[in-house]
Amino acid sequence: MRATQEGHVTDRFSTAVDQLGSDKLETRIGGLRALWRIAEHSARDREAVISIQAAYLRTHLPWPPAGPEAPAADVPINDVVPLQVRSADAQVALTGLGVLLLHPREQSWVNLSVTDLRRADRDGLWLPEVNLDRSCMEGAGLYHANLTQASLVSVDLRHADLKTAVPRRARCVPADLWGARLVQTDLRDADFTEADLREANLRKADAGGAVLRRADLRLADLRGTDLGTADLRQTRMTGALASEHTCWPVGFDHAAAGVGVTEDPGPEPSPLLQPPGITTQHPPLRSMP
Repeated sequence: MRATQEGHVTDRFSTAVDQLGSDKLETRIGGLRALWRIAEHSARDREAVISIQAAYLRTHLPWPPAGPEAPAADVPINDVVPLQVRSADAQVALTGLGVLLLHPREQSWVNLSVTDLRRADRDGLWLPEVNLDRSCMEGAGLYHANLTQASLVSVDLRHADLKTAVPRRARCVPADLWGARLVQTDLRDADFTEADLREANLRKADAGGAVLRRADLRLADLRGTDLGTADLRQTRMTGALASEHTCWPVGFDHAAAGVGVTEDPGPEPSPLLQPPGITTQHPPLRSMP
């Protein structure tokens, strides 16, 4: 009986993998969903499915973009179609990864490096210990996503929505988060050495133990942000805004760093009342060079 069951799973697995090479979008999506279902019912096949889905994303969405149908690298983010529209099969693969990584795993690190994930929907997905080095996630929706210990080296997260996300202990060196939204985000022990956080909204974020050495926080919103144990050595903060609820390291002179103090914004609005990050129209970045 066990041999029969394993043979049945093997047949389903082979059929699903074959479907990934189809010219028809609906067939590829069917193959990805079949693999996802196999992984949820067969623990021994889960690692293989995760690897296949990650490889599918890397090969179908390389960065810089390749192919006539992919938007060019220099296209303004407001003109880039959301991933779930321009590449529905890739969005299915990404969502499947974010669900399967909820399960305990024997291996660590999923490789999604050098991938074009502009305006991808990753809200609430579980993506700990994922390698996203040198990927482009400009304008991506990462609301409440778990990015614990993720590798985000040289990643492009401009305009990304990371509200209430958990990039705890993530390595963001030197990531580009210009204009990113990090409201109420768990940044504890994350490494943002030399990261570009100009105009970023870090309102009420928890940055305890975060390394922001030589990071650029000019014009950033730091109202209510906990920076009490953060490393702010050589951090540029001219024009940043703070409030009476912003916590600073002992002895740190925020006024001398060029930080202005204004009123606290009060409670944050419900995310249910906000438009999804992938549909937001982003204003041009205006920070000083």
